[in-house]
Amino acid sequence: MTYHPVVKKITDLLTEHHASFRTFEHAPVRTSEEAAALRPEFTMHQGAKALIVRAKKGGEPFFVMLVFPADLKFDSKKVKALLGVQSLSFATEEEVGRLTDGVQVGGVPPFGNLFGLPVYADELLFGNEEIVFNAGDRSFSVAMKAEDYRTIVQPIISHLVVDPQ
Repeated sequence: MTYHPVVKKITDLLTEHHASFRTFEHAPVRTSEEAAALRPEFTMHQGAKALIVRAKKGGEPFFVMLVFPADLKFDSKKVKALLGVQSLSFATEEEVGRLTDGVQVGGVPPFGNLFGLPVYADELLFGNEEIVFNAGDRSFSVAMKAEDYRTIVQPIISHLVVDPQ
């Protein structure tokens, strides 16, 4: 099967950093729920959801990547405060494609550093020993140690998600 070139960039990066990881080929998925159904050995909380958002502060908009456990939702008020912005919205499919050299929504990996995007990760993600995510293609996933992810990507760690009630 032919995958998006970002898949190889990620597996090469992990190999270069001597990170332990596993790969999975599966039917194409677009949502975290669909992915979780195909990865029964992992919980939704272990899924690393990667979203690209457009933020605006004064002039030109800018883009950042938010990464958090797939069973949670990000809190826009917290993210706005963290970024010091007035407005925040999801990047459009067209913007995601442009920013990621054609990665489809649903396949975006939590490696914003590969696309020149600042990465903000929720601290709860690192409560998992392992995380799992689509790695640049809707049909290809990677599982790896959360600490290796932290070391390789070096995200800004904060509290991004809605607090559980």
